[in-house]
Amino acid sequence: MGLFARLLGRSDTGGGRRAAADAPPAAGAQGRPRIDPAFGDTELARLRAFAGVGSWPAARAVLDAAADQDDLTLMVAAVADVPGTEVLVGKALAAAPDDPLLQLVQGARHVSWAWEARTRASARNVTEEQWKTFHERLESAEEHLYRAAELDPQLLGPWYFLQISGRGASLDREAARNRFEAALRRSPGHLASHRQRLQQLCEKWQGSHEEMHAFARRAMLAAPEGSPHGELVARAHVEHWLALPPEEDAAYMGQEHVRAELHEAADRSVRHPAYVRGRDWAVTHNEFAMAFALAGQPAAANLLLTELGDLATELPWAYWGDPAEVYQRTRLQCAGH
Repeated sequence: MGLFARLLGRSDTGGGRRAAADAPPAAGAQGRPRIDPAFGDTELARLRAFAGVGSWPAARAVLDAAADQDDLTLMVAAVADVPGTEVLVGKALAAAPDDPLLQLVQGARHVSWAWEARTRASARNVTEEQWKTFHERLESAEEHLYRAAELDPQLLGPWYFLQISGRGASLDREAARNRFEAALRRSPGHLASHRQRLQQLCEKWQGSHEEMHAFARRAMLAAPEGSPHGELVARAHVEHWLALPPEEDAAYMGQEHVRAELHEAADRSVRHPAYVRGRDWAVTHNEFAMAFALAGQPAAANLLLTELGDLATELPWAYWGDPAEVYQRTRLQCAGH
């Protein structure tokens, strides 16, 4: 049994997710990690706070100061997860329907809003009413996103969020690829779009393990050393692990070639001297930490977890229970390797 399985007292809850409920109490626990949707970034936190209190002018000022299209798209994604944003932006849109940024933010919010209705339940546990609301909101999202793209063809954001809405709407393979390629024409190295493409190529969507791993490796090698794209290799292995039955998953992650690929990816990204942390650096660190823990490489995981401190991300930890709880147990185990 692998490190992570021992850590969680592993059981399978169905739908491909793991549970941490059976894990024994952790001794010597540190402070509870924080799941921060702003990734510890002060500007993203301010932006979300402005949206949360209904101050669109203040939120708009932060968005207008984005460094580039990648930065703007990340900022819009941060706003889109704030409940009630659809009402705030809807009022602003009524006064300025041809504002491309407003259309983009509303489209992004409707994508997030759709997934809120869908929930993370397995498909068989989603009610008919939830499916209806999910698809209605996705349809509205696509209308806003296409309008934003029409108003400002240089915008990256519409094509990033259209990848997510398209996956929810079970878009065919060619159309899904077209949306990804449209995003890359605007920003060839956009990591978040590569993350969405990797999801699209997962076996659980429209791809296969082979396609997913090949894509992750190509993307990593195509990016300059020191870029965060090595994260894609770690994500692919975690997704593969998640798809396997309990009797096979630990053996998969413990294979020498899997461990070697994880170390190679970390050496080209988070452990490379040229690596520079972006606003969402915690996403990459958490992904690698999870992958190394699963692969029985606690020393490698511990280095990343030490850098993160209490800054956990909801995913990938939420697949196995309360993300803060699972993160805490993992770092305690890895710290004692």
